[in-house]
Amino acid sequence: MPWEIVIGLEIHAQLATQSKIFSGASTAFGAPPNTQACAVDLGLPGVLPVLNEQAVRCAIRFGRAIQAEIAPRSIFARKNYFYPDLPKGYQISQYELPIVGKGQVHILLADGTRKRIGITRAHLEEDAGKSLHEDFHGYTGIDLNRAGTPLLEIVSEPDLRSPEEAVAYARKIHQIVRWIGISDGNMQEGSFRMDANVSVRPQGAETFGTRTEIKNLNSFRFLERALRFEVDRQIDVLERGGQVVQETRLYDVDRDQTRPMRTKEEANDYRYFPDPDLLPLVLEEEQIARATADLPELPDVKAARFRDQYGLSDYDANLLTSSLAMADYFEAVAQACDNPKLAANWLLGEVSAALNKADLDLEQAPISAEQLAGLLQRIEDGTISNKIAKQVFEALWRGEGPTADAIIEAQGLKQITDRDAISALVDAVIAQHPAQVAQYRAGKEKVLGFLVGQVMKASRGKANPQQVNALLREKLKA
Repeated sequence: MPWEIVIGLEIHAQLATQSKIFSGASTAFGAPPNTQACAVDLGLPGVLPVLNEQAVRCAIRFGRAIQAEIAPRSIFARKNYFYPDLPKGYQISQYELPIVGKGQVHILLADGTRKRIGITRAHLEEDAGKSLHEDFHGYTGIDLNRAGTPLLEIVSEPDLRSPEEAVAYARKIHQIVRWIGISDGNMQEGSFRMDANVSVRPQGAETFGTRTEIKNLNSFRFLERALRFEVDRQIDVLERGGQVVQETRLYDVDRDQTRPMRTKEEANDYRYFPDPDLLPLVLEEEQIARATADLPELPDVKAARFRDQYGLSDYDANLLTSSLAMADYFEAVAQACDNPKLAANWLLGEVSAALNKADLDLEQAPISAEQLAGLLQRIEDGTISNKIAKQVFEALWRGEGPTADAIIEAQGLKQITDRDAISALVDAVIAQHPAQVAQYRAGKEKVLGFLVGQVMKASRGKANPQQVNALLREKLKA
């Protein structure tokens, strides 16, 4: 039987605030355990939560970025459950009236088509602490530093139909929250985590199958692997005549499989009710306008402009808008060297390869946009060849000079364009390789590449390759 996969994601993005959502305690990562959990975070008697305005601003910005409804009035609720890392016995979240309502994003599929993915809601909530199970010899350690950390939970519609689509959607949300500056998206530090709801149903069926939820996935690779395993597991259960149990599961990285964690809770299990310590959040249009006044040009809009303005392909435009830093760097180089395609090729080629090798982000690159543009200008005006340009790039990366021009001058890398000088080199190579010359004249065109290589070798890579090619053809026909 052919099966259809149905996936929805709940993404938790930690918001870029210096203090927690309802207290003044720090959100800085890496502090010693339990040094950043104040009385408010712990819910001690007599304390009252106070909403962090910056967290609200972040939620508003996200709402605008996904073309969503922003509620003029939203309510915080208590979500009751009992775990050691939740000292209050409840989590302050939003339930019936979230701050961000229905929205949408578009993802790019492998075949080049775009698909709309609906977003049900995005709501503000506080994070819980963290249970630590290693190095405690049969005990569980509790670190409450994360308790009260501001989160935006982003809930998709069940519109995803494959693990690949789920990863594309998660990457899109990750791109947006970083692009608009509301989260650093650091998955290693827990700033961006994903829960996946997955079910299968016979192809063509209208009702959804029984779903399971896979909790706390912190990498795109693990998301895809966990979904693949869980889909295969559910199909196997159904085809054997069994029933899928609604439950929460964890993904075991070492065994590459999901395993049961607990039975799946429903909303009524949490006994939601409005938090009596927090007033409804009421937003004026002026507040929304202030929060979104400095929103940058959004990724999809910028990618479309790059295609139209710079003549880039869909593929290149999407890669160059993978982050705001990448898009800004590209545009600065393209405008300075006046060759957008060359700028795109170098940024997606040499620059990206060097960053990957050094394990650096673009913001940490030792070559500025101005320096790269200067290098590309020297390719454009024929001062150096593409091959020599790679040498200059490596020297710039190592900090051997402030500009491409300085390195070219210091190392004597200027391209030879003098016709007489190149002609002499060509004559010498023709004289030294009579057998290859005879082969070329007999119709073996491929031999020309060998002869060009010999001229370039003799010139130590400095001869203009186009001139070498043209002169060789001219002299070999004589």
